[in-house]
Amino acid sequence: MKNLLLPYEVTKEAEMAEPLDFNRRSRLMNTHRVFKAEISSITQLTEKEKLFHIRILDPAERQRFTFLPGQFVMVEVPGYGEVPISIAGSASNRGFIELCIRRAGMVTSVLHRAKAGARVGLRGPFGTSFPVAMMKDHHVLLIAGGLGLAPLRSAILHVTENRSDFRNVHILYGTKSPDQLLFDYQYEQWRRVDGVNLSIIVEEGGDGWTGEVGLVTRLLDRIPIEPDRTYAIVCGPPVMFKFVCNKLGELGIPMRRMFVSLERRMHCGMGKCCRCNIGSTFTCKDGPVFDYWTAINLKEAI
Repeated sequence: MKNLLLPYEVTKEAEMAEPLDFNRRSRLMNTHRVFKAEISSITQLTEKEKLFHIRILDPAERQRFTFLPGQFVMVEVPGYGEVPISIAGSASNRGFIELCIRRAGMVTSVLHRAKAGARVGLRGPFGTSFPVAMMKDHHVLLIAGGLGLAPLRSAILHVTENRSDFRNVHILYGTKSPDQLLFDYQYEQWRRVDGVNLSIIVEEGGDGWTGEVGLVTRLLDRIPIEPDRTYAIVCGPPVMFKFVCNKLGELGIPMRRMFVSLERRMHCGMGKCCRCNIGSTFTCKDGPVFDYWTAINLKEAI
């Protein structure tokens, strides 16, 4: 794995000098372009998840690569295939791209066996993003379940790095058990940011767990809500969307102010394989981030 090389070069057409286009619905860029990259470090987070720091090799391309919180990239392992992975790092960091990857299939299993220095390819970034610009001067609820903290982490980092742009910020995170908690080394760092409140809950506490036990919706009962001044982002398994978003609705937050990520439906990132489509909607081109009103009206999306 260590010396994998891509069999082709990144294209160098004049378009490379232009800014990346995030509005993929109005203009599709060259989605076949691959950034040659390497894994610079790997951190074991849980038994099934690892955090990869990936560096684009060409310095100019590395500086040019930008993304918005909530977007994803296609990660290619030459000879094995590619997988869509939400970006878990800060958009302000141009040195490397952070990806939290769960071992779930052939490509991700190969990545989990890789070592620092292994070569991969990146395409993207793709998809819509969390509405962080709309959320300015509002209270923010950032709610994650399980692996959902990975795509939500980019929004958390944006909010903490631009703290003065937002009112009160509540991060609510729930998992099945304590050993499935992601990024636990950052919890105290987030709590130290003025006006940021982090609450953790697990469904099964077990020996040694002194925190909250129950479902993540339980954490909403103790938060004062100003419905017209609040935005919510919800990331996690689709089954949690209805429970969390229905609870938010009971608290008065409009569905247009709730946003969910359907990143688990991603496949090719280009709208060509048709495996992510819901009726006439292509999740990879029109999503993966949708307001809850739109998502709930997409048949079988949730």
